[in-house]
Amino acid sequence: MARSTFFAAAIYPLLLLGIGSSAWAYRDYFSETQKAQLAHIQTVLVEVVALTDTGAGSPDGIREVVMRRMKEMGYGVIADPAVPHDVVVRVKCEQRKTWEGTAAAGGDNDLPDAPSRLWKGPACQVTYALGGMKIKWQKEVRTEFEDANQAAQLAQGGAPGSYAMAALKGELEKYEFPLFLTAEWGQPDRLLKLMDSPDTGQLRKLNIISLLGEMVADEALPHLTEALKDKDLAKQAAVALGNMGKEGIPVLIDILKHSKQPDLQAAAAKGLGDLGNTHSDPRVVPPLLEMLDAPGIDIAVQTEIAWALGRVPDRRSVEPLFALDRKLQKIRNDPPDPQIKKLKEAVFWSIKQVYTEDQYS
Repeated sequence: MARSTFFAAAIYPLLLLGIGSSAWAYRDYFSETQKAQLAHIQTVLVEVVALTDTGAGSPDGIREVVMRRMKEMGYGVIADPAVPHDVVVRVKCEQRKTWEGTAAAGGDNDLPDAPSRLWKGPACQVTYALGGMKIKWQKEVRTEFEDANQAAQLAQGGAPGSYAMAALKGELEKYEFPLFLTAEWGQPDRLLKLMDSPDTGQLRKLNIISLLGEMVADEALPHLTEALKDKDLAKQAAVALGNMGKEGIPVLIDILKHSKQPDLQAAAAKGLGDLGNTHSDPRVVPPLLEMLDAPGIDIAVQTEIAWALGRVPDRRSVEPLFALDRKLQKIRNDPPDPQIKKLKEAVFWSIKQVYTEDQYS
């Protein structure tokens, strides 16, 4: 595949979504000690409760699924609380869900797998406890039907409670709670090992890539770069690289300097300006200056470069911007060319940002 075509297919989503705006609200309320405990979790105690309208049901089937799926991540998994363990994963499954949450909306509460105030049908609440303390992390798995009595009758599935538990067991077979817990605990190595396994399906790899990007896991960079070569994984890998923040700078520089598509170059220039501004990273300035008035540069790309330089004030930008401004002032069009006008505005604004007496006196 040609270089420019590869970047167009794989990197453009990164540029559209913006660079350095990680969606991972990584548990700032944890102390450093707790984060260290999470990162070293090895043994997981699984506790399961199954409740039907007629009383407690058998948790065995659901427990088997949860334990087996956590073992797939490489954890030691136990069901005996007397055995030493690092964390407790609790799964409470009900035929008719009772609300236990506190927040109505905002943040993680708006995600599809967040606990719902409105859902009254069969559901499993997945939570965990660290050092005897319940952590503010909760996922909810629901059946496709809300009325277990009606669903069991239509399917001739026997007792509604047992039917609901069987359906929830099936949902837990599909729901990626082991990946989410592993990401929550800050253990990218387990995710990377699973991602590299030939037995891992493409859909699961996509979920892993997304989580690695949200975790801003430096260990994932080589794996994400490799994933860009897979057309089925490239889009999600590009998004994940974008979430990695300033680590995406070299990729954006490469696009700006080598892509043959002006829209990609312009987006890369904007991304470099955003990253340079957010992280005060001077690496973005030289490639922007190199391309500012390069032979054959598209005017839309040139405009984005000019704006980007203004967002990263640097003494090195002063003379190149003044030189371009002098060149533009000699252009006289009637009526004025709207693209030239936009470029002039960008250059004028950026000169004001980079050339101030208090900075350079």
